[in-house]
Amino acid sequence: MVNRLALAVGILAACGDNHGASDDEARQGGDLTIDDRTQTAFSHPAPGLAADAQNSFVLGRSTFLFHWPQPVLGPLFNADGCADCHTGDGRGLSQIGNGALQSQALIRVSLVDGAPGAAPEVPGGDAPLPGIGLQLHDHATDGLPEAVVTQSWVEHAVAYGDGEVAMLRAPSLVVNRPDGTPFGPDVRMSFRQSLGVFGLGLLEAVPDDAIQALADPDDANGDGISGRVNRVWDLEQQTTGIGRFGHKATVPTLRQQIAQAFAGDIGLTNPLLPALTGDNDLADGQFEETVVFVSVLGVPAAAPQDAAASAGRQRFRDFGCAACHVPTLVTGDAARAELAHQTIHPYTDLLLHDVGDALTDARRDFTAAGTEWRTAPLWGIGLVQVVQPGATFLHDGRARTLAEAILWHGGEAQAAREAFRLAAQPERDALISFLQTL
Repeated sequence: MVNRLALAVGILAACGDNHGASDDEARQGGDLTIDDRTQTAFSHPAPGLAADAQNSFVLGRSTFLFHWPQPVLGPLFNADGCADCHTGDGRGLSQIGNGALQSQALIRVSLVDGAPGAAPEVPGGDAPLPGIGLQLHDHATDGLPEAVVTQSWVEHAVAYGDGEVAMLRAPSLVVNRPDGTPFGPDVRMSFRQSLGVFGLGLLEAVPDDAIQALADPDDANGDGISGRVNRVWDLEQQTTGIGRFGHKATVPTLRQQIAQAFAGDIGLTNPLLPALTGDNDLADGQFEETVVFVSVLGVPAAAPQDAAASAGRQRFRDFGCAACHVPTLVTGDAARAELAHQTIHPYTDLLLHDVGDALTDARRDFTAAGTEWRTAPLWGIGLVQVVQPGATFLHDGRARTLAEAILWHGGEAQAAREAFRLAAQPERDALISFLQTL
């Protein structure tokens, strides 16, 4: 079994000495790296695309940016276009509710295992709510939505080792049916905000074997890190495969991620999730062009490191962050040649990790337990609030700063969290400076 911390340390050492990142490490997307750290940093195509790919990128961007009108929209929906939840191709706000024209976050739902009538639609999947499915829609073009959602926040204090106090917040949702009745004790809910869409083609091109090699589900090496693969249903292959997309790594391919977003978030039938009768809302060409657009979005270059960021890079390793946020992966063969055999620096292992009860959604998602979430890629994390002012972190957007995000970690990440919390302020600040260069 791979020693995960030793692997991460070795990768960092290979990328440069301990006093600063090498030029290679700064090229976070390999040949798909973009030299832009402004508000448009996430929106560029990969350099050197062939003419046909450039054309598909432009057409796919148009579909991605389009706001769908009635009667194509819905009739049940969360947003009326992809860009509602992915401003500048980044993440959305932690905002949900019926008062806005659209929501930028959503609620996954399912029946608890063993509940009367609970039956998954696909092998290993979750049991949908009868008449609703696996996602609540808080907007409708005709009639009532499926849920009325009210969002608020609850705060509590956490003290650093030196006595400084940080205020952490968590979302508090009241979710009822349109008639005001609750959904009942057999219903499990998971509130989630959207993620950025850049670099996803590269993550898809990481071989399954490379992801499995990082997994240590039984912690055989005793390092306290037990990352594991989520086994999910592959809609196109009609078999179980490795999940890698979404907050819980529940989707195996980018095509399926895009198809599910069109159908689930906007209400658009498409080639993978077609209409039961009649034509699909989304033409085949529009769908395929959107897949190309998302696949070849580039990754911004890391910023140069000053002395503080360089020291923070060392703290990232020393605190144990790199055990899950593995700095370097290598892509394999890929349908698109530009994505193949790239050395990339996404800072993820694409595995599930138990990050503690404070972050649980108490809901199974294929083989992911409530406390388990996929390691979030950190590339571009320093630009999230440049691209989308007001954007926040973690699966539901509870963390307003990177420091808050670290303080929420528990479970397998508790030792790393405590190393950060108990460190002197200059060391904490240095780690945040490093993250802001990514």
